[in-house]
Amino acid sequence: MSALEAAQAALAAEHAAVYGYGVLGGRVAEPRGAEAREAYAAHRARRDALTRTVRDLGGAPVASAPAYALPFPVPDAAAAVRLAAELEDRVAGVYSDLVRAAEGPLRREAAAALREAAVRAGRWRGGSVAFPGLAERPGPTG
Repeated sequence: MSALEAAQAALAAEHAAVYGYGVLGGRVAEPRGAEAREAYAAHRARRDALTRTVRDLGGAPVASAPAYALPFPVPDAAAAVRLAAELEDRVAGVYSDLVRAAEGPLRREAAAALREAAVRAGRWRGGSVAFPGLAERPGPTG
């Protein structure tokens, strides 16, 4: 995967995260509401930065979809918290790919974004995972 492809994937994930936080923001109770608003703002900022990055890499930034399918219904605060953790895990995964594909300042920025998503996921979940952003991937079949 090239740095441009990985940046596009990260941008798409940020679009989805912004949408997801828009959905869950109205369902999460205080004091977690403040945490949701901070995460929403962070994802918007990352999305905007990635838009510039994709252009700098010579690409046309992927557009946001009008809506995104959520992984499960979000009828209440408990589901909203689960969704927030899921969104952060997904974002961490694409930043993990960008860390592998990028070099220099872009790689450092991707690593910072991965770290931030992992910390937010841990806060939402109430615990961390051993290797955030590194989902089990199938090995070569043979």
